[in-house]
Amino acid sequence: MAKKGDKRKIIGLVSEESGERLYYTTKNTMNTPDKLSLKKYSPKLRRHVVFTETKKNLGRNEAPKR
Repeated sequence: MAKKGDKRKIIGLVSEESGERLYYTTKNTMNTPDKLSLKKYSPKLRRHVVFTETKKNLGRNEAPKR
Protein backbone atom coordinates (compact mmCIF):
# COMPACT_ATOMS: atom_id res chain seq x y z
CA MET A 1 0.00 0.00 0.00
CA ALA A 2 1.38 3.41 -0.94
CA LYS A 3 1.84 6.01 1.73
CA LYS A 4 -0.29 9.14 1.69
CA GLY A 5 2.53 11.57 0.81
CA ASP A 6 4.34 9.26 -1.61
CA LYS A 7 6.04 11.24 -4.43
CA ARG A 8 6.98 8.20 -6.54
CA LYS A 9 4.95 7.59 -9.73
CA ILE A 10 4.74 4.47 -11.88
CA ILE A 11 5.91 5.12 -15.45
CA GLY A 12 6.13 3.00 -18.58
CA LEU A 13 9.18 2.94 -20.84
CA VAL A 14 8.52 2.88 -24.61
CA SER A 15 11.07 1.89 -27.21
CA GLU A 16 11.80 4.72 -29.65
CA GLU A 17 12.48 2.31 -32.52
CA SER A 18 9.77 -0.34 -32.21
CA GLY A 19 7.17 1.65 -30.22
CA GLU A 20 6.54 -1.16 -27.71
CA ARG A 21 6.17 -0.55 -24.00
CA LEU A 22 8.14 -3.34 -22.34
CA TYR A 23 9.43 -1.92 -19.06
CA TYR A 24 7.78 -0.28 -16.05
CA THR A 25 9.52 1.52 -13.22
CA THR A 26 8.94 4.19 -10.58
CA LYS A 27 10.50 7.63 -10.34
CA ASN A 28 10.46 10.45 -7.83
CA THR A 29 8.84 13.38 -9.62
CA MET A 30 10.28 15.91 -7.18
CA ASN A 31 13.90 14.95 -7.93
CA THR A 32 13.45 14.18 -11.65
CA PRO A 33 10.78 16.43 -13.21
CA ASP A 34 11.92 15.90 -16.83
CA LYS A 35 11.30 12.77 -18.92
CA LEU A 36 13.43 9.73 -18.20
CA SER A 37 15.40 8.16 -21.04
CA LEU A 38 17.27 4.86 -20.56
CA LYS A 39 19.10 2.38 -22.78
CA LYS A 40 17.54 -1.06 -22.25
CA TYR A 41 17.42 -4.37 -24.09
CA SER A 42 14.66 -4.89 -26.65
CA PRO A 43 13.93 -8.61 -27.19
CA LYS A 44 12.05 -7.89 -30.42
CA LEU A 45 15.02 -6.07 -31.98
CA ARG A 46 17.56 -8.18 -30.06
CA ARG A 47 19.76 -5.22 -29.13
CA HIS A 48 19.93 -2.28 -26.74
CA VAL A 49 17.84 0.75 -27.73
CA VAL A 50 16.70 3.98 -26.05
CA PHE A 51 13.48 3.76 -24.04
CA THR A 52 11.66 6.97 -23.05
CA GLU A 53 9.10 7.66 -20.35
CA THR A 54 5.33 7.65 -20.88
CA LYS A 55 2.35 7.46 -18.57
CA LYS A 56 1.46 4.02 -17.26
CA ASN A 57 -2.24 4.25 -18.15
CA LEU A 58 -1.91 4.44 -21.96
CA GLY A 59 -3.41 1.70 -24.13
CA ARG A 60 -1.93 -1.75 -24.00
CA ASN A 61 1.65 -1.71 -25.38
CA GLU A 62 1.06 1.34 -27.57
CA ALA A 63 3.28 4.36 -27.95
CA PRO A 64 1.68 7.81 -27.62
CA LYS A 65 0.55 9.51 -30.83
CA ARG A 66 2.89 12.32 -31.94
